[in-house]
Amino acid sequence: MQPRNELHRLLVRAGLTVVGDVPPGNVFPPEAGWRIARGIAAPDGGAPALDAVWWHRLSDVDGEFLVAVLGHRTGGNEAWWTRVRYAGSGVPELTGGPGFVALSLDGQVLLAEVPGAGGPRVTALDRLPERLEEAATAAGCETEAERAEVWAAVPGPEACPLHWAEGIGSNPAATDELLIRLLDVEDGFLHGCDRPAVLDAAVAHPDPRVRSRAADTFRPKLTSHQWVRLVRAEPSPDRRVLWAERACVWGAELPEDLYDDLLAGPSRARAAELPSLPAQHLPGLAADADPRVRAAACARWEDLAAPLRERLLADTDRAVRTAALLAHHIGVPMPREVFAALPDPRRALERCRLAPELEAELVRDGYAEVRRALAANPGLGAHGVAVLAEDPRDDIRSAVALRPDLTEEQRAAVRHDFDPASMSPILPWVEGLHGDADAMRRLAASSHPLVRRSAARARHLPPDVVARLARDEDQVVRLFLAESCEDAPADMLLEVWRWWDGSFSHPDRPRSHPNFPRRGLLRYITDPDGRMRRLALDDPEATPVDVARLARDAEAEVRRRAAADPRLSPADAVLLLNDPEARVRDAAVRSPRLPARVLAGLLHDRDTACAAVTNPAIPAPVLHRILTAAAAAVAALL
Repeated sequence: MQPRNELHRLLVRAGLTVVGDVPPGNVFPPEAGWRIARGIAAPDGGAPALDAVWWHRLSDVDGEFLVAVLGHRTGGNEAWWTRVRYAGSGVPELTGGPGFVALSLDGQVLLAEVPGAGGPRVTALDRLPERLEEAATAAGCETEAERAEVWAAVPGPEACPLHWAEGIGSNPAATDELLIRLLDVEDGFLHGCDRPAVLDAAVAHPDPRVRSRAADTFRPKLTSHQWVRLVRAEPSPDRRVLWAERACVWGAELPEDLYDDLLAGPSRARAAELPSLPAQHLPGLAADADPRVRAAACARWEDLAAPLRERLLADTDRAVRTAALLAHHIGVPMPREVFAALPDPRRALERCRLAPELEAELVRDGYAEVRRALAANPGLGAHGVAVLAEDPRDDIRSAVALRPDLTEEQRAAVRHDFDPASMSPILPWVEGLHGDADAMRRLAASSHPLVRRSAARARHLPPDVVARLARDEDQVVRLFLAESCEDAPADMLLEVWRWWDGSFSHPDRPRSHPNFPRRGLLRYITDPDGRMRRLALDDPEATPVDVARLARDAEAEVRRRAAADPRLSPADAVLLLNDPEARVRDAAVRSPRLPARVLAGLLHDRDTACAAVTNPAIPAPVLHRILTAAAAAVAALL
């Protein structure tokens, strides 16, 4: 991509005056112009050369038009038009260069010259919108025999195999067999893969990068059995423990013999820290020659026999003794002399019970860091909690307000500071009560929004709790209920839809919620809010006529929804390839309603190949041939 000023200099050398750059928006997009110039989903139109008559028809009364030059793009991922003025009487010196596409300001005339296998390809079209409609209608009349002929020729000579390798794993029509083959070529698709057979193949793959990809995702879909296979297949001792740690985080159950193997390896010290380590291993860890292992055993203090605890408290290694002391004083108050001897008191402030006189002194300590650490300490006494609840600092009082040992009356009395727009991680102690109906009734009425937000994250709630949270004044409480709770009511889900489109962790909610209303949505097809018009096509009573109507809607997101609808006509799918909005064009490229000839052209165009290969209308045998070509191209780079 060349800098914008270089493009402007090129245009000036061609005899044009630059008026300004035109950002993407409501104008016919340069991307569609390039595609048409290459002959994909294009009306018939061409000329041996672009003479002065065509340039005169292109320009308005002031000689202005829009132009884009091959290899010169501005505006990030979007190609912008550049508005120019031509005062000459002949032909601008754009021909014979890298290639260009030009559009009249009224969108009626398109001129282009792009490189081709047999020399420059010239396009000259007038009445552009009308001719695109005609071409789309003609393309939509494709016969079964014509489709078969098209697919028999794919991939063609102008292949884009590297782009295919990048995108083919996202094709919903790809079979397990194809995806397993793809593992040898490109494994990025594993981030969103939930197919058991493919994941089985990934965790057993000879390439460690493929095995890692299966587990190193935002939300791994691996079963406990697959996690075990992944750990066992890993030759690196450190990474074996890493995958075991990751497996435990995601709730996998590991067999005892696997723990035996991990503890017998060179990464024993790290394996000793695994939270699900069977208790039978603890005596051996507590007596291990490696002080790191002995220190790790202290994390399971309650599972250790009294003689082992005493041995660790008297250990010759200071780090082990410190770990033992911190574990011991979670339940037994820590005296002043022990606290004073700690190399770093922070962990004691955060987790240990303290002797009453020591606690009384520390909650009034002049350092805010000390009081802040104490505010969340689960072992803090009632007197200390009461003192910190009146602390002059907002952040300390706010930490006290989230303590699980407060009654809701006490919580309401704490003057806390809470930013409604801040991140809202679920409170672990509230999550631990999700199955307790009485606790949920109490917490759903809490004065603290974060407590109510955490309660709303429960998968199931009693009907009265759902009803209360669905009416909560805090918008985020209602959002979390829509995302997480299977009992969320239909009317609230519809209300949340009016202002929420889905998050990274819950991309399809609330619209994909099982209680989201479906029938009766067609009444929103004339709603002034485009978000509600998008819902109309979810109604089972919606027809292809309704889809066609919304494919021409004024709002891009409504058109995008229509582009993804299986009732979209082939002609409209082709027309939406010319949409001013990139998101709509992208949805159209993926539409299974595209005619085969158009889709094959998109597959062979470098700008659209990656998206086009995800189209589920591509027949399975063709996908296998595409993958073969992609594999050969990737191998050639190695």
